Amino acid sequence: MSLSNVGNLMCLYRSEINPGKGTDAAEFCIKAAAKQLMESGGRNWVPVIVKEIAVDQYEVIGNSFVYAIAEEADLERVWCIVTDASEQTFEVTRILTGELIPKINLSTATRDEIQAALQYLIEKPNSELRSVQLAIATNRIDEAARKSWKNFEPIIKLKCGITKGKKLDALKEVFYLTPQSEPEVTTSEVPKPKNLNSLTVTKLKFMAKEKGFSGYTKMKKPELITLLTAG
Repeated sequence: MSLSNVGNLMCLYRSEINPGKGTDAAEFCIKAAAKQLMESGGRNWVPVIVKEIAVDQYEVIGNSFVYAIAEEADLERVWCIVTDASEQTFEVTRILTGELIPKINLSTATRDEIQAALQYLIEKPNSELRSVQLAIATNRIDEAARKSWKNFEPIIKLKCGITKGKKLDALKEVFYLTPQSEPEVTTSEVPKPKNLNSLTVTKLKFMAKEKGFSGYTKMKKPELITLLTAG
């Protein structure tokens, strides 16, 4: 296969295709879909996504459900789109085909991204987080100094309804972390109130933590400025 075939729609012999990770779809769905496929002409108009693993040998990396239907229908040839073999393409393809849940970096995520991810987890059937209040959890995680987190343990201390164990582990489905070093904060000299107003709540809380204050985690910006100024 030449490089020019990458991205092309090709009709490949099924004997040349390895099913890869396969699908966890119910057997009934596969069998029923295969029957309808044959009744409508036997062509998979939704292509399978494959990568080349050897000369005239391919492996399914996306739309595994479609390939399982083609197998059940015993199609001789299957319409496929050929991609490059990079790990990045494999991951993106599985996300685009709905076979992999995308994750966001909690170290740098925006408030809207955190809220959307938490809402997804909370609304899942039988979710471990179903009792968590979305607004409270979103606000407290967003305001926390999460850039330096090496794991999800600090979330427990935020008292946002997410406790150690299954609730904390549930976050790993949609979040990951890339810890960054916190900038050094000089505690011997506190900026004037005017300068404190220009800082974010996260920065102010970090300064309060560095100075050893307690009770700052629930404070709003005006209260944090008062605390730091008085200290």
